[in-house]
Amino acid sequence: MVLIGVTPSQDENGRIFVNHDYPDALLRAGALPVMLPLTKDQAALEEILCRVDGLLLTGGADIEPKRYGEETLPLCGEMAPLRDEMEFYLCKRALETDLPMLGICRGFEVINCVLGGKLYQDIAAQYRDVLKHPCYDVPRDQVHAVTTAEGTRLRQITGMEEMRVNSRHHQGVKTLGQGLIVSARAEDGLIEGVELPGRRFAVAVQWHPESLSDYRPEAQALFNALTEACAC
Repeated sequence: MVLIGVTPSQDENGRIFVNHDYPDALLRAGALPVMLPLTKDQAALEEILCRVDGLLLTGGADIEPKRYGEETLPLCGEMAPLRDEMEFYLCKRALETDLPMLGICRGFEVINCVLGGKLYQDIAAQYRDVLKHPCYDVPRDQVHAVTTAEGTRLRQITGMEEMRVNSRHHQGVKTLGQGLIVSARAEDGLIEGVELPGRRFAVAVQWHPESLSDYRPEAQALFNALTEACAC
């Protein structure tokens, strides 16, 4: 059974946690999920990287804009500097060692920023407001469509040209990171999926497939594909 490290969120009381949907989806895929500590200790992170077979970068707080060379705007949300430091390090090392990695929502944005990309700090204010992306009140509902790009790993994994997804983000990719290709776009043109070709597995999506994975096969397929890549 492959071991997949899952990055945690932290609440206002300092408690770290992972929403149950993430480990549930990995367990269904036949993987053993383990929640990682929240630390910037690079020696500890290196030990983690030596022991896990893959990484799942989860959703959560906004990334500090200074990480992608911008000033923080008023519409930027709650940030998590320690988590930024940890996840940026893990992501860089995973890319260097070709460790399989799936990024979801914030994790999608982390991968983009690590590779030199930039973000819209607030989609409605800086991009367009024709499509309501932050639908926090309906985490398990499919609220808009995304179109997958022909020839991408995402299209191959899901087997779908178009699918409906949930949407719990107010930020998004403004400038694509180096080497990444777009694998999915929302109806308003916003980038919703990216991947890094030529890797064992470096795939990321802006939506939350873990919350759909118990009843949508194409959502569960992402976790199955990560697990398969980790076993190779």
